[in-house]
Amino acid sequence: QVQLAESGGGSVQAGGSLRLSCVASGSTYSSYCMGWFRQAPGKEREGVAGIDDRGITRYADFVKGRFTISQDNAKNTLYLQMNNLKPEDTAMYHCAAAVLCSGLTATSPRGLDSWGQGTQVTVSS
Repeated sequence: QVQLAESGGGSVQAGGSLRLSCVASGSTYSSYCMGWFRQAPGKEREGVAGIDDRGITRYADFVKGRFTISQDNAKNTLYLQMNNLKPEDTAMYHCAAAVLCSGLTATSPRGLDSWGQGTQVTVSS
């Protein structure tokens, strides 16, 4: 199983940017779809973005054009560049490893193998 540790969250105003990072260790990092899901207080988890071992990316509709997922395999690190942030993006963001990117980025993420404790993103209007 892969172990994941996120960083990079914080508080920004609407329209601002943040870059989240996730360092992976343990199992074979490149064998999974890696990505992000988020959870706001009182709400269900929702998939955000994923990238597979071929570098193919997948995004939830509500972040397309604003968020970019990338990875540095040499550093076993996953990134999520978030631009033009909106108050509704406020949530705990978790890095995750999954069998399929279609599952990880679903409205209700499924097929998750492991995930980190999360990093808080707060966007004020």
